[in-house]
Amino acid sequence: MQQLSRRELGRGEEGEPSLDDDLSLVAAVLTKDRKATAKFVGRFADGLYGYVRSRLTPRYDEVDDLVQEIFLAAWESLSNYQGSGPLHAWVMGIARHKIEDYYRARLKVFEPIDDSHHDQLVSAVVPEFHQALEHDEMKAKTRGVLASLPELYRLALIWRYWEQASAHEMALKTGRTEKAIERLLARARAEFRERWNHGKFA
Repeated sequence: MQQLSRRELGRGEEGEPSLDDDLSLVAAVLTKDRKATAKFVGRFADGLYGYVRSRLTPRYDEVDDLVQEIFLAAWESLSNYQGSGPLHAWVMGIARHKIEDYYRARLKVFEPIDDSHHDQLVSAVVPEFHQALEHDEMKAKTRGVLASLPELYRLALIWRYWEQASAHEMALKTGRTEKAIERLLARARAEFRERWNHGKFA
């Protein structure tokens, strides 16, 4: 699974908290120390908002609620943090699970979109979704195309390529067959390429 970098989590490359610092912060939060709680939120808020926003695009109206769910889940299970790894990695694990829950819930309820006329586009010579993500100059266009896709396609692509879930994992977690997921992904990629190639996005 993809993880946020230290910089994305709102910290520089220097002065990263030690495990002892993380444990001390957690202990203080557990005693309901208000300053410690504010410090906890301040350390992770920007990174979590950026991460969630990029995964929910363009459903930005749901970002605040999901970030709050992540913080709530973190606080409720904070006593389980034992300092075996950085606190930011532990928080991000919770965030990834929440994002996965979001994708799973929505992919379960959506009916397949009838777009068989796009099947021939699978072999088109235009950028693949995952390749576009790797080039900075393509990121703005990639996000524009992604935001214009039907939600079923958008979530499937983000879950598969940004969160690096396999088709098998996606099938198990949504109750769909692996073949159905692979077909969904093929159609989503074809639609992505079509809109990329012909500028069919806002």
